[in-house]
Amino acid sequence: MESNLHKIKVVRNPNYQRSGTKSYVHLMRKWGFEPTKEGPFLIVNRAVVKRGPSAEDTARIETQDAQNDALYLTPVQIGTPPQTLNLDFDTGSSDLWVWSTKLDRDILSANRDHSVFDPSKSATFTDDPNPNSTWDITFGDGSSAGGPVGTDTLVLGGLSVENQVVELASRLSPEFISGTGDGLLGLAWGQINTVWPIKAKTPVENMIDQADIPQNKELFTVYLASWRDVGTEPDNGESFYTFGFIDQPTVDATGGSIYYTPVDNSRGFWKFASASATVNGHTVNRAGNTAIADTGTTLALIDDRTCKAIYDAIPQARYDTRYQGYVFPDDTAESDLPVVTFAVGGRQFPVQKQNLAFARAGPGWVYGGIQSRGNMSFDILGDTWLKGIYAIFDQGRKQFGAVTRKFAVQNLSLPPA
Repeated sequence: MESNLHKIKVVRNPNYQRSGTKSYVHLMRKWGFEPTKEGPFLIVNRAVVKRGPSAEDTARIETQDAQNDALYLTPVQIGTPPQTLNLDFDTGSSDLWVWSTKLDRDILSANRDHSVFDPSKSATFTDDPNPNSTWDITFGDGSSAGGPVGTDTLVLGGLSVENQVVELASRLSPEFISGTGDGLLGLAWGQINTVWPIKAKTPVENMIDQADIPQNKELFTVYLASWRDVGTEPDNGESFYTFGFIDQPTVDATGGSIYYTPVDNSRGFWKFASASATVNGHTVNRAGNTAIADTGTTLALIDDRTCKAIYDAIPQARYDTRYQGYVFPDDTAESDLPVVTFAVGGRQFPVQKQNLAFARAGPGWVYGGIQSRGNMSFDILGDTWLKGIYAIFDQGRKQFGAVTRKFAVQNLSLPPA
C-alpha cells in the first residue's frame, strides 16, 4: 500500500502579501488572545478592535486590517470526476470546508479567482442524511463561515478517502471572502470539528478507519521550505505533506534521527511539553510550559519573557507599538542574530535565522517572526519554527516527531514582496 502513496507538493499562495501586523491581528482573531503589549489593536468584549484617538473612536477592525494567513496552499481533489481546489492545510483546526456553488451568486461573480466546488457535478456526492447538519466557524470578532454538509470522495497523495464529510460554504463574512485559497483542510484532532449535531471525522481519522494507510503509519508529515531553500535542500527545497509514510530521504539528509514526544490532544491540538528555550545557548526555564505545532499560523507566538530575551540579543531591536510587534534593523548581519531554540519534550529544536525576519516594517526595519502570545497559556509554534524541522504528526501513537534540518548560513534578507 505504501508504494502507492506519494508526496503532496505545496504551492505558495501567489496573492499572499507579507504584513507582520496583519498576520498578528489575524492570530488575535483566530486564537482569541488578549495582547499584553501595547499597540493599535486590542480585545473589547471578546472582539478584536482597532484603537482610535479616544474611546469613542475605537472600532471593529476592518477587513484590510487582517488577513487569513494562508502562505501555503495545497491542491486536493474532491468528487467524481475530481474537482481540484487549493486548500489551506491547518493543524490547528479540524474542519474540511470549501468555497461552493451554495454561495450567493454576487459573491461568486466578484471572486472569480477561487476554484469553487460544485456538488451537482460530482457523481459521488451525497447530501448528509441528517438534513439539519450544519457547520459554523466563528471567530471572536464576529467573522464567520458556515453552510450545509455532504460527503464525497477526497483524494490526497495517492489516497482515495471515501465518504469524507465536506463542509460547503453557503455564507462567508467579508473577512473570509478576502482570504485567498479555496477553503481549509483541518489536521487537528476531531473533537474540535464544528459540524452539528454530529461531529464529522477528519480526513486522517477516515484514512485510519478505512485502512487507507498502514496500521503502523497512522501519521502525516510536514516539510515547509523557506523561500531561499529552493535548489539547496531535498526535492529542490519544495514544501510537501505526506500521509501514511515518512519520507526517509528527507530524514537522511538531516544526518539525524527523529525525536518523538507525547502529545496532549485533550483540547484537539497537537500540544506537547516545551519547558525551556535557549537564546545563544543561554537557557530560559519555562517550567510547565506547553506549545502546539500549527501549520495555520505563519508566526511563532511565545511568552513575553522569552520573547524579550530573544530581541534583547539582537542589536537595536525594539518593540514598536505602531506595528504591535518586535522589529529590528533590516541590515542586521546573520552573525548578529541569535541562535533560538524551543524545547519539544526533552530536546531543543532551532529556528532558522533567516526566519527571524518576517516582513518589512517601515524603511530600514523588519517585523520579527517571533512575537508575543498575549495572555494565552501556551505557545503557538507556527511556520517561523516549522521551517527549521521536518515534522511528523503521529496520530496513531499520539506523538509529535521532529528532526532538525540542515541549512546553509546566509545573509539576512527578506523574501520577494
